[in-house]
Amino acid sequence: MTPSRPRRRGKQPLRQSLSPALAKRIRLVGFDVDGVLTEGGIFLGDVNGQALEFKRYDIQDGIGIKLLQRAGLITAIITGRVSESVTVRARELGVTDLVQDPHARKLPALQKMLNEHGIELHQVAFVGDDLPDVPVLRAVALPVVVANSSQAAISAAKLRLERQGGHGAVREFAELLLRARGQWNDVVDNYLRDRVAGSEL
Repeated sequence: MTPSRPRRRGKQPLRQSLSPALAKRIRLVGFDVDGVLTEGGIFLGDVNGQALEFKRYDIQDGIGIKLLQRAGLITAIITGRVSESVTVRARELGVTDLVQDPHARKLPALQKMLNEHGIELHQVAFVGDDLPDVPVLRAVALPVVVANSSQAAISAAKLRLERQGGHGAVREFAELLLRARGQWNDVVDNYLRDRVAGSEL
């Protein structure tokens, strides 16, 4: 007789699919940086007395963010660490809604963004991975975590991705969301047509 697996205590909201109704309600998608857009590690150094910080970003994640934008969604970055690397990456991706708060007060930062755009929390998705993200995950309509998130973040999520942060998790979510909204094929087709035409990303 095969022993049964122990049941996980607490709520178990995590799933690998999205309801079209919820997906179509989303107007803004927010992302944490360290542990979501990156694998969580940082490279710190000193050049001529100036401290420098480097992060590794996943190229497929970047295309995923651009596809979300092509679908008409607002993309935002909210991080609890200040880094010029994040400013550069946000600029590359055309993400103008960027907050770097060293105190990790992410929910007030998000609420300010929403007020500026006329968007409400029930129209927001957020992808996080750890304790600083939990207040936001608990507040938004679609709280998402990467595969290697902390238990506290997992407990606050409705969707747990299969990929780890910095290794395609954002791209995975972009495809899940756009497929649920019925936009994936059109957005990808338009993207590919632009690559043939030679226009910018």
